[in-house]
Amino acid sequence: MQMRAITLPARSGAPMRAIWGLALGLALVLGQSMGAVAKGAPDGFADLAAKVSPAVVDITTSTTVAASTDGGPQVPPGSPFEQFFRDFMNQQGQGNGDNAPPPSTGPQRSEALGSGFVISADGYIVTNNHVIDGADDIEIQFIDGTSEKAKVVGIDKATDIALLKVAAAKPLPFVTLGDSDAMRVGDWVMAMGNPLGQGFSVTAGIVSAKGRTLNGSYDDFFQTDASINKGNSGGPLFNMDGQVIGVNTAILSPNGGSIGIGFSMASNVVSKVVDQLKKYGETRRGWLGVRIQDVTADMADAMGLPKAGGAMVTDVPAGPAEKAGLKAGDVITSFDGTDVPDTRELVRKVAATEIGKAVQVGVIRDGKPMTLSVTLGRRETADNGDTPAAKTPVTPPPQVDQSMLGMKLGALTADDRTKMKLPLTAEGIVVRSVDPASEAETKGLLPGDLIVEAGQQKVATLKDLQDRITQAKDAGRKSVLLLIRRAGDPRFVALSVD
Repeated sequence: MQMRAITLPARSGAPMRAIWGLALGLALVLGQSMGAVAKGAPDGFADLAAKVSPAVVDITTSTTVAASTDGGPQVPPGSPFEQFFRDFMNQQGQGNGDNAPPPSTGPQRSEALGSGFVISADGYIVTNNHVIDGADDIEIQFIDGTSEKAKVVGIDKATDIALLKVAAAKPLPFVTLGDSDAMRVGDWVMAMGNPLGQGFSVTAGIVSAKGRTLNGSYDDFFQTDASINKGNSGGPLFNMDGQVIGVNTAILSPNGGSIGIGFSMASNVVSKVVDQLKKYGETRRGWLGVRIQDVTADMADAMGLPKAGGAMVTDVPAGPAEKAGLKAGDVITSFDGTDVPDTRELVRKVAATEIGKAVQVGVIRDGKPMTLSVTLGRRETADNGDTPAAKTPVTPPPQVDQSMLGMKLGALTADDRTKMKLPLTAEGIVVRSVDPASEAETKGLLPGDLIVEAGQQKVATLKDLQDRITQAKDAGRKSVLLLIRRAGDPRFVALSVD
């Protein structure tokens, strides 16, 4: 089976050219949000291209890189694609120097190419962070052949967005950000950029899908069949009104070339990031302070909820949510007056909300709705460390291992605490083994997992768990909700009690 690889249609140039054919290219767009109107099939794209092309730019960067110690190409340290490339090279047998050419003996000068677009007459330009990452020199070339040096205003690694600025001698042509939410699957779009270093180029296609995610917490990508290649990163994706509704970011490809599966970051994500970079030189995202997971249908049944939806709180470390009284097991159904369909949407809503704002958070706790007021903190400075545990040991009475829910379960012992690096106050039931034919196996439970809650109540003994199972059956539920901790990380799993 041929391996699919997400590759970066990023900047091209030596020695980066090989990398960007293997890694992911992410792009941004920017401007002031304006409504986008869906259009039918156009007669052509020439008028639109002539209208917006003066605002699209080529970006050339130069970087001094250290000599390679293994003869292979390099990626910028800290790049979101560094691990991806390292894994790829290992798979190709190039992870060591056995068959590599002799390394260079001194620093090298690397040049690379990308794309971008102007969003204001005074010279602000949007591109991808990976296009300019580590660059010593950034040169912007306009379609009329003129060029200007650019400086970095701010970057956001989480969305791979960078905001640049040139000292414009006169007002520059610019484009604005449209409303990406108004776009529909099947709408026409046009991409512009500098693919493979060939200069300004236009491609067209449709929105193939919406709401795609790659690796980031804040991802909201369009999928498009408009051709995107190396060097297109940072270039705009236009609607038929000439508004930027996406930034050409990545392609899915087995060979580094376009096969009609490209991704563009939605403008409604980009616009908020750019506004903050322009104002502060950095992002300032809201922070709620909870760990969450989606609510599945079996989890909803186990909790007696009418339907799956919302975001289940699995843990509440020290932070805004803890101060406001949120608890593990709460299901967040609304945030700041809008519904929360899933965890992904909650993360976006929180991140887009201003720091210090007191928001109303709607939750379901023990089957009952309630509303809590939470004053948001700042994501970038959040401390997610666990609160110190007390040192009073809790020793449950001796118990014999029992089989329940497709697992062999036992009481938490002193040896277990040592092996699992648990605090003395930890309570729960240890999974000793899992029946390979059981639902527990299917749901991913493993020996060494610690069951700390059942039916949203703490369990310290096997009898506690049996009582929760009986309560679930008596309530007419088909499953019981378990809170599992593995290496300190919590997650909820619903298992059938039939």
